[in-house]
Amino acid sequence: MSQGTGLNDILWDMFNQGTLLFPAAALSVTDVNRQVKDLLEQDLILEDLWVQGEVSNLSTPASGHAYFTLKDEKSSLKCVIWRSSLTGTARSALQNGSAVEAHGKIGVYERDGIYQLYADKVRPVGQGRLFEEFLRLKEKLEKEGLFDPARKRALPSMPRRIGIVTSPSGAALQDMLNTIRNRWPLAEVLIAPAAVQGATAPAELTEAFDRLEQKRPDVILIGRGGGSLEDLWAFNDEQLVRRIAASAVPVVSGVGHETDFSLVDFAADLRAPTPTGAAVLATPDIRNIRGDIDGFTAKMEKILRERIRASRQALDGLVRRLDHQAPLNRIRQQRLTIDQWSLRLNQWMAARMDRERLMVNGLDQRLAALNPETILKRGYALVEREGEIITSAAQLQPDEMIRIRMADGSVDASVR
Repeated sequence: MSQGTGLNDILWDMFNQGTLLFPAAALSVTDVNRQVKDLLEQDLILEDLWVQGEVSNLSTPASGHAYFTLKDEKSSLKCVIWRSSLTGTARSALQNGSAVEAHGKIGVYERDGIYQLYADKVRPVGQGRLFEEFLRLKEKLEKEGLFDPARKRALPSMPRRIGIVTSPSGAALQDMLNTIRNRWPLAEVLIAPAAVQGATAPAELTEAFDRLEQKRPDVILIGRGGGSLEDLWAFNDEQLVRRIAASAVPVVSGVGHETDFSLVDFAADLRAPTPTGAAVLATPDIRNIRGDIDGFTAKMEKILRERIRASRQALDGLVRRLDHQAPLNRIRQQRLTIDQWSLRLNQWMAARMDRERLMVNGLDQRLAALNPETILKRGYALVEREGEIITSAAQLQPDEMIRIRMADGSVDASVR
């Protein structure tokens, strides 16, 4: 039985073969529809099949299910996919006029007496072949050792120059820049723009990576936001993957969302679940560095005080010995030397403390520029509910009490 055979043809074939018998008494409509349903559900081909066609009459009611029609040049087929199966890939693929492949089984909706495809997966046409190509290329490069964990390198603890390869217009770039600015504003950021989707994307990404590596950053971030397998396909390009594996600079990949994987992720020295995560992995937190500096300063002060105390005790001992053994002029000379040594030591300690204080003040000024209190003074406000900061109107309910925090104080308000 062919996949495109119509219901009337199926019934006629079964009648000719003697597998469909008509009883002498009349059947109810429900009985007929149930008989047809039972017959269709016994067909192994119709129980597990992929159907290719163009999406039309797409409807997504409040129930969360999706109803649509697949059509080609000659025929059409009604389809439904339940809310539980409507994943991100299926949702993005289901657009009126788009060419898709839907997987599922043929069944009969008894109430209306129509047969339809009950789909559980929907993907753009060609995505199945893309995934097969992804697995083939992954196995090939894996056998060559490009993904060997032994060749992965550690990232620099305090990078001075951070390179980024991504689209100049995508949200991923702004997310990475904001994260770097908040965590490690001391780093210089070098951006190599490139297309991250489309036919020219692989060559542009490879060329941008070459240009960036020539500037010798301490670490390179490469990535983009989420999308379908087809959208992310540029990051599975064999030439780009080989280029990243051969990089002289450590590479962090952040391609798509946490559930997305590309061959670039396997070739990079470290894989992050998102572009923002890549920026986090590549940078230390300046607040932790400031804490380390404060601890180091306190430790130095303690060491210097202990050394001065020990030196003074030793000098006092020498003075006592001189009082008993040396002439008066030698005592005066030794005291003069001791005073000069103490003065130099104090001057050195004061200069060292001034340098440390200047470093801490510089970090305080940079942190102050990022302080939310500074932002409030420019006219902005924070909305809080029981200590929780509200970032979206969807978090609030009518008549709910909130607190609006401004630079000079706060007020309580009710949501309308």
